[in-house]
Amino acid sequence: MEKKRILILDSARIDLKLKRMAYEIWEHNSEESELVFVGVEGAGMALATNLANLLGAISPIKVSIYSLLINKKQPLNHALDTTENLSHKVVILIDDVANSGKTLTYSLPALLNFDLKKVMVAVLVDRKHKSFPIACDIVGHTLSTTLQEHIEVEIEGTEIKAVYLE
Repeated sequence: MEKKRILILDSARIDLKLKRMAYEIWEHNSEESELVFVGVEGAGMALATNLANLLGAISPIKVSIYSLLINKKQPLNHALDTTENLSHKVVILIDDVANSGKTLTYSLPALLNFDLKKVMVAVLVDRKHKSFPIACDIVGHTLSTTLQEHIEVEIEGTEIKAVYLE
């Protein structure tokens, strides 16, 4: 049986969601001169890059972007691609979809090796099926789904093309 794909967000709507998310990040951090974006490798990194570009266009805040590689089968094995000391900085942890919260929860130990000023979580789509204690601070789109359904974020390079429900 062929899976049914339903378009949730097209590129035009994604652009609007990303702009609003960038403004929200600025609103929550307007007193900061620098932010650190940590994108979960893959679509989370594409989202982080897009948000950094949009934030740079609307605010004077400097943004550093780092990638976090999480092995979803062995989530305690993670790799943050920086040797920079992130202590006393505001970090925005970014992923494409928050489902159970497991990926984002297992991402935190890599960040908590530092004495951070603040950690926020930003996602393009929040499914509200949390099994782990993660709350998303900046959300592009909230979607109620069944546990059997899947959200696919289609990316090409750093461009986020579409979001589908399968």
